[in-house]
Amino acid sequence: MYYNFMTILEVKNLNLGFNCECGFRQALFDVSFSLEKGKMHSLVGESGCGKTVSAMSILRLLPKTAKITSGEIIFKGENLLECTDMRKIRGAKIALIPQDPMTSLNPLYTIGNQLIEVIKIHQNLRGDEAYKTAVEALQAVQIPCAEERMKSYPHEFSGGMKQRAIIAMALCCKAEILIADEPTTALDVTIQAQIMNLLDEIKREKGTSILLITHDLALVGENSDYISVMYAGRIVENAPSKEFFANPKHPYSRALMRSLPTNRDSELETIQGQPPSIMQDISGCRFHPRCERCIDICTQEVPVLDNVGINHYSACFRNGEQLLF
Repeated sequence: MYYNFMTILEVKNLNLGFNCECGFRQALFDVSFSLEKGKMHSLVGESGCGKTVSAMSILRLLPKTAKITSGEIIFKGENLLECTDMRKIRGAKIALIPQDPMTSLNPLYTIGNQLIEVIKIHQNLRGDEAYKTAVEALQAVQIPCAEERMKSYPHEFSGGMKQRAIIAMALCCKAEILIADEPTTALDVTIQAQIMNLLDEIKREKGTSILLITHDLALVGENSDYISVMYAGRIVENAPSKEFFANPKHPYSRALMRSLPTNRDSELETIQGQPPSIMQDISGCRFHPRCERCIDICTQEVPVLDNVGINHYSACFRNGEQLLF
């Protein structure tokens, strides 16, 4: 099936912070990325780097202490930061697959009741039509005996089946964008592969755009079309997936790649130190305290994203140097 690929979502120079007891602390710094129709874009980085808060900014599902100070989030020509009624966007246009499927379903209601409720709200269907749509959604996510499973409660589902039910809810809404926040957390590797294959199938067959949030580079290698690496609230590298894995440019990206388990005989490498919290003031490049290639300018100035290839950008003062992996 053919889809006309185009930019459906664009985040431009997003700056966000939190009002803390010690004052306002910035958490996101000029975050920019775009998502094309029918493509999967992955936000990758260690925990605490700003991936989830960037995604939640799109839906404006932020805590009261959060404040977006500048930037734009353009969805099909509309700036969502100026939208007065996000209810017409959430679920119906942009759906969320939350991080923890174990706590995202109401334990007091059957899977079928929860699916039908979503369909009534976002598709305005009732009765047999809503029921049929719910069953079809469960079948679409490959839950066996879908009609019988409509009567099941969440505790009767495994972790992987709960995640499939959450994805089915998003499909019921016929959303154009799925935001998948660590969709394979706490699942074993076999189920992880099944969930990723399911998301890839949804992308290909329905033309749905997917924003995947993960800390696991190995997870995105097969399915992602484009990758953005985040560190301490900044995008440090943007690249097409194949180009990224063949030739990562930023020292942080390269360190993440070297820390992946492989079948080679060499020792597993680690990245020394921890990502900084928003309470820490770090001058220059925020990765420089952990970077093996740090030079004087890295401690004083913030590098900008430079073009280092076709649709490939890296924020490093040493981009032009030839390196062995």
